[in-house]
Amino acid sequence: MTRLFDLDFQLLHDTVLAAIAVFVLFLFLSYLLFNPVRKMLEDRKMKIKTDLDTAKLDKEDAAALKAEYDAKLKNIEKEAEEILSEARQKALKNEARIVEEAKEEASRIIKRANEEAILEKKRAMDEMKQEVIGIASMMAQKVVSASIDTTIQDTLVEETLKEMGDSTWQN
Repeated sequence: MTRLFDLDFQLLHDTVLAAIAVFVLFLFLSYLLFNPVRKMLEDRKMKIKTDLDTAKLDKEDAAALKAEYDAKLKNIEKEAEEILSEARQKALKNEARIVEEAKEEASRIIKRANEEAILEKKRAMDEMKQEVIGIASMMAQKVVSASIDTTIQDTLVEETLKEMGDSTWQN
């Protein structure tokens, strides 16, 4: 019997058995080695995906926070303008109040000065009246010193002053 390529039944049997053994060994090693490696790779893939998703969410949150802070900054600028505007308005009101109080004080001072001037004028007129009375009585005393006593002289002076009236002294 001639053999084709030197193949005999034993060789084919050994080859098939070796192939089956390699296949069984492959399945066994696949179960022991490849599956854990695949599981580890799958876990790593999931972890990377989770990390990417987390990073994406963090980026979105950061963008939202940035937008919120930008809005707050704009609001802060508006609030600062409002505060400055209110301060200016208060300053203007205080200025107007102070000016009004100064005007009122000036008006009171002028009124008081006018009243004091009127009182001073009356006092000066009274002093002048007393001097005129004194001069008139001295003149009358010299003129009638021999014949009239002082009580008659005082009554004559008073009568003369009454006849002249107060309007004469106020000029």
